[in-house]
Amino acid sequence: MDNINRIKHLYCRGGFGLSISGLEHIKGLSVKHAVEDLFKSSSGIQPLTVIDGNETYNDAAKADSLTKKMFMQQQRQLEKDLNTGWITQMSTTDSQLREKMTLFWHNHFACRTQNAFYAQQLNNIHRTHALGNFKTLLLEVSKSPAMLQFLNNQQNKKGHPNENFARELMELFTIGRGNYTEHDVKESARAFTGWGFNNNGAFVERKALHDDGEKVFLGKSGAFTGEDIINTLLERKETARFICTKLYKYLVNDMPEAKNINAMADVFYGSSYDISKLLKFVLTADWFYADKNTGNLIKAPVDFIVGLNRQFYISYKNPEILMQFERALGQVLFYPPNVAGWPGGKSWIDSSSLMFRLKIPSTVLNDGVIAFKGKADPEDEAFLAMNVSKRNAVNTQVQSQPNWDKFLSGIPANISKASIAGALLAPALNSNLMAIVNRSTDVRSMVIELVSTPEYQLC
Repeated sequence: MDNINRIKHLYCRGGFGLSISGLEHIKGLSVKHAVEDLFKSSSGIQPLTVIDGNETYNDAAKADSLTKKMFMQQQRQLEKDLNTGWITQMSTTDSQLREKMTLFWHNHFACRTQNAFYAQQLNNIHRTHALGNFKTLLLEVSKSPAMLQFLNNQQNKKGHPNENFARELMELFTIGRGNYTEHDVKESARAFTGWGFNNNGAFVERKALHDDGEKVFLGKSGAFTGEDIINTLLERKETARFICTKLYKYLVNDMPEAKNINAMADVFYGSSYDISKLLKFVLTADWFYADKNTGNLIKAPVDFIVGLNRQFYISYKNPEILMQFERALGQVLFYPPNVAGWPGGKSWIDSSSLMFRLKIPSTVLNDGVIAFKGKADPEDEAFLAMNVSKRNAVNTQVQSQPNWDKFLSGIPANISKASIAGALLAPALNSNLMAIVNRSTDVRSMVIELVSTPEYQLC
């Protein structure tokens, strides 16, 4: 693979892709220097600040039915604002690697909450520690109101332990299935008794509700607390291997390769769970750039939408259209299907979502009309029922504004149409793609047709 394709691959996987002008700007860098540049541009932290505070939620429980209906409408609007705020940030920020890894942790620590303030708080935890230390990230997530509420640890009390959080902590967040017993789940749940949060969304250890008796967990015994359990899980190399397997599928290939994953786990475990050291190891490894690992991943819906926005500098008169795109494609931010998150891979594509994927680029780039239909998300059902509305097919004007002048001016004067196509697409140009290139009479129509192909769905 030549250098320009390596740089393109790096930014496709470690970010949301490069514009043609951006690729031209850094194509002369070595892979090592390009990786350093990617990290440098993501060194800053820009938190989401869409939701001001938690006060509204504290008053809702006391409200009458009319006020509760108004509150529910307000809540839905806050959720929409948070969603579009994050999409906009991913589409415009220079911190591509940080946002790409925030998206990874958003799915790894999958969580649903009706409190948009808590959702924003958890998202900012993911962002703050996205490139930092996994232990710190895990502790902060475990103490967040969103996760404590979602997995019922607010109800976890001495004498009546709730096992939800303890189970998912092991099964989905750390060592994975097969590496613990039901007894470990029960003892772990006892250790997390008393962990909760107050009305301000701050973590509290309720000492009176904590079981301070001796527990036996993964072969060790003691009067363990929640932090002791987390430390014990991180002492097990199975945790490093579990995280590295998920990251490999996210950044490299859907088909795990044991040799590479073991090498990743050695780095991760040996660095005391330093996420940046792990990522630098992966992004500079020769196998990361092997032909079998390029142009082979189906873009997640959010990657697809954000990549399109970034490539063509798209703005939207009504950003809520982006949520309709997400829903049609099967990935609504802050609404994972369950605590296991979105499965990814080939599950992103079915006959319905593929139709939308192929239609969205030309619609967005031509400010067209697109029909949305389908069943509402389960969390929306109550809201829809209250408003006596049904989700039938709706023709929606996208009202998008790509910046064609900026896109076209970023293309070097002497570059061939085939080279433009190569910069836009991850897979190698085949005969069908070359036919599009050869019959096109202008660059604009060519690129719209190219980004409407199945090949554009791959990175």
